[in-house]
Order: sequence, then structure tokens, then C-alpha cells
Amino acid sequence: MQKSKIDVILGIQWGDEGKGKIVDVLAPRYDIIARFQGGPNAGHTIKFGGATHVLHTIPSGIFHEGKVNVIGNGVLVDACIFCREIAELRQAGVEPRRRMKISDKAHLILPTHRMLDAALEQRKGARKIGSTVKGIGPAYTDKTARCGLRMGDIFSTDFTRKYRELKEEHLSQLAHYGFDAESALIDQMPWQEYEKQWLAGIEELRGFEVVSTEFYLDEAMRQGKKILAEGAQGTLLDVDFGSYPFVTSSSTVTAGVCVGLGVPPSAIGKVYGIFKAYCTRVGSGPFPTELDDETGETLRRNGHEFGATTGRSRRTGWLDLPALRYTLMVNGITDLVMMKADVMDDFPVLKVAESYRMDGKRVENYPDTETAENVEPVYVEMPGWQRPLSGIRDYAALPAAFKAYVEYIGKNTGLDIKMISVGPDREETIMNA
Repeated sequence: MQKSKIDVILGIQWGDEGKGKIVDVLAPRYDIIARFQGGPNAGHTIKFGGATHVLHTIPSGIFHEGKVNVIGNGVLVDACIFCREIAELRQAGVEPRRRMKISDKAHLILPTHRMLDAALEQRKGARKIGSTVKGIGPAYTDKTARCGLRMGDIFSTDFTRKYRELKEEHLSQLAHYGFDAESALIDQMPWQEYEKQWLAGIEELRGFEVVSTEFYLDEAMRQGKKILAEGAQGTLLDVDFGSYPFVTSSSTVTAGVCVGLGVPPSAIGKVYGIFKAYCTRVGSGPFPTELDDETGETLRRNGHEFGATTGRSRRTGWLDLPALRYTLMVNGITDLVMMKADVMDDFPVLKVAESYRMDGKRVENYPDTETAENVEPVYVEMPGWQRPLSGIRDYAALPAAFKAYVEYIGKNTGLDIKMISVGPDREETIMNA
């Protein structure tokens, strides 16, 4: 039997595109949903049945009975945050142990990683990157420095020693930075109390199925099972291809699936690119179409643009086609998915950046970080549809002005938009295949 392929869902802007909802919508078509990178810096929001759920580490297929959810080797796990998620899922009537496998090679975020994250961000001053302060960067640093702790280590007889030694190394680094670790807070509690919860979380993690998920996924493909890989953050936050250094610490692009799950490039099937009908960004870094005016505030207000993980307000702006074309190229996107078009229902006029201008010259390609901070967007104006989209379920019934907006994007990216979200609920989704 020929092996099945792994389809991929990626954010193709600066994160917060709505990946969690689309994973949840598509999950019934798949047998396995696998997260391949990132950690609790993600905030994937899923809404159905009148309830809203936010997932940080756990894959977004967890609410579907009979689906296996995999936390891959490229993911970081904070035992404390993970167990909060577990408790919330159990309150919602879901038992994650029956639906989830965790890679023995996934790295752990220690409480001291979180303090290091805060200390390093503090030292950057005005050039801070806008970290979520979840310990992501320091944990990935330890991974590449070959001194981190992995999920498989929690079953070792000398785990306590390994943990203590790494913690002491971190405390030494914090002292070097002049950071007052003794009185530091994590999630508004003394870090020593957080550590107690973290160690209790390690006990909880020992009750999950921790395996070499690369072998599990390979066997699943041999059996013809359908697999969906779920990414976190967005392409423009990729550690290589994003607006460095204002990026995350992992590979958020399609290639990251291979190293984050242990699968070959030949295994990749469809690649769904998720984007908002406008743009948002959290934290520092260039944002060519940013709106520091009432229009930007209206987008923020209508779109409830506040981080699901941090609660921070998001920066907002018009859709940026050069940035979108760049992320399509880097990822090999096959299917486009538009999110939150309904946020602009009341706008009489919309703008789309089709290119940039710098020093009097037209710039077609998305530029490097330094250049991106100085370009001026060249906009095309389009009429708004000025009617609610949320109640519509058929593409043919959509307003002509909205369909013109969709078709303009398709023409300028070379890809049709296959799915359109017109509200936060899983039911508020239009298929345009």
C-alpha cells in the first residue's frame, strides 16, 4: 500500500490568523492531528455549542471523539500550563489521555526558562521583541545547546538530579544578568510556588502515552491514515524567514513539519495557508500596513484583537499582498483560507497593499526587516460590502463586493480561496471548493 500524505495548516501572516478554528473544522476528515512546533505561546481559539475554548499546547482536534492528537518532537511543553489545559478539558467532558500521544523528544520548559525569558526581554530595553515570556526562546536555546530536558527524561531514575542541575545553571545565569530571582513572579505567583505546580504537572504527564511519535506517524501513513499537521504562530514570525529578530524561536513554515514531526519532505500533501482578511501583529517589529488611526481601532474592536495567550492588544492594518505572496512562496501553499472577513462588514471602503514604495521606487517583494520598517504601502481601494456575512453559508449568496474582494486576492496570489470564515463558531464557515 502507498503511504498516505500529511496535510498541513499554517498561519501565513504574523500569527493569530485563526488556525485553531480551521483545524477544528477539518478534524473530522482526518484520523490524526499533530502539532509540530511552538509551545504555550500559542493561543488557538475554538468556539462551538455556545462555548469558547483556548488551547496553548494541545492540538486543536482534541474535541473530536475518535481522533488521535499528537504533540510532536518540535513542540515545547510547560508541565504547569499543560495541566491547566488538561483540567479545563476535563471540565468540558474531554479526557485527553484517551486522545493524545506525546513525543518522547519534545522538550520541557522549566520555570527558570520563564524567568530567563523575562530577564532577557528586560535587558533588550527599547529593542525588546515582544516575547510572550513563556520561556520559549530559552527552552529552544537549551535544546540547540544540547542541555535541555525532554519528555522521555521524566521517566528516568535520575530526572530529579537532571532537573536540579539545569535549574541551578539557570539561576546562575539570572544572577549574572542581575535579575532578582528570589522574589520573581511567574503568572503572578512566587516562582517557587509555580515550581511546585510544575513538578506536580510532571507527575500528571507521566500518566500520558509518551512514545517516539516519528515511528507512530510513519506506521500511520503506511496504514493509509489521514494526518493533519497543525502549526503555531505565523510565517512572518519564522526564525529564518520572519522579520528577524522580531520572531519566534522555531520554524513555523512547511519545512518545520519535517523536523517537528520526523517525517520526510515527500510526505507533505496539501498545505492550507490561513490568513485574515486584514492584518494583525503582536509585539515589536515592522508592520508596513499598520493603521494608527480610528480605522485601525475599529478593526481591533470589531475583531476582538486581543491575544488569547497574553491578553495584549494587537496592532492592526490593511491586507498586505507582497507579504502574503512571500509566505505562499516560502511554504508552497496549495489552499488559501480567509478568516474574519466579517470584521469589515461595516466598512464603506477597503484598502489592500498591492506593492510598496521606497525612495521613489516601486517594491514588489516583501523586504528584509530594516527595509520593511521604511517602506510606504501602495494601496488599491475597493468598495466594502456593508452587510453582515455571519449568517451566510453558501458562497453564491455572498455580496458581490465581497466576492470581488476574494477574487482580487486570488488573482494577485495565483491561488483560489477555498474556505472563508464569517464568524468565530465552527459552523460559520463557507466552503468555496
